[in-house]
Amino acid sequence: MTPERYKRYKATLDRRQPDLTVITDRVHKPHNLAAIVRTCDAVGIGEFHYTVPRAGYRSLPGTAMGSQQWVTRRSYDTVQEGVDQLKSAGFKIFAAHFSARAVNFRAVDYTQPCAILLGAEKQGVSASAAEVADEHIIIPMQGMVASYNVSVAAAIILNEAQRQRENKGLYNQVRLKQADYHRLLFRWCHPLVAEFCDKHQLPYPLLDHEGIIVEQQKWYSQVKASFKI
Repeated sequence: MTPERYKRYKATLDRRQPDLTVITDRVHKPHNLAAIVRTCDAVGIGEFHYTVPRAGYRSLPGTAMGSQQWVTRRSYDTVQEGVDQLKSAGFKIFAAHFSARAVNFRAVDYTQPCAILLGAEKQGVSASAAEVADEHIIIPMQGMVASYNVSVAAAIILNEAQRQRENKGLYNQVRLKQADYHRLLFRWCHPLVAEFCDKHQLPYPLLDHEGIIVEQQKWYSQVKASFKI
């Protein structure tokens, strides 16, 4: 790992927005999910929530172009489970959904803790999820088609969320909790060591200002002695 790479890791974590996320409802096409994950990373979102049919589901493919390793993915059996968890954590739910109470997507405040709820193109957001959403938002359409592809819609809405948050200076301050920051930074810098620590329930060692494990040889020796490697 080069010093430049380490600085980029830190700069990325410095801009992460832990109170902005996306949750999808029955979006089952892997390339759409992967494209949404890519957009999440691009606007500083570190967690992506999704519900998909268990039968026939495939892992997210290469459309994300490596972004999957930077964005934590959390799956649920039902969208209600995911929505309930986000609401209990203080998130507002903004559902991309056509209804009598829907407003222009630019009219809501994305600087508050919020999750963008997106449904599959044909089915849309489920009725139960739409009912508990705090706001229904729509993207105005000027042509013959009724809606954008779900991954395109995600990018349009998240670009507006990014604009609002930039204007409020939310990207100019570290917003991750210190423990989460260190955990993610260590995983990015030392993925194999992090995997070993997770497997054996070991705390991650400290890193110096260049991303190198503090007293690295001493730490390795202690681990080898403990596990008789």
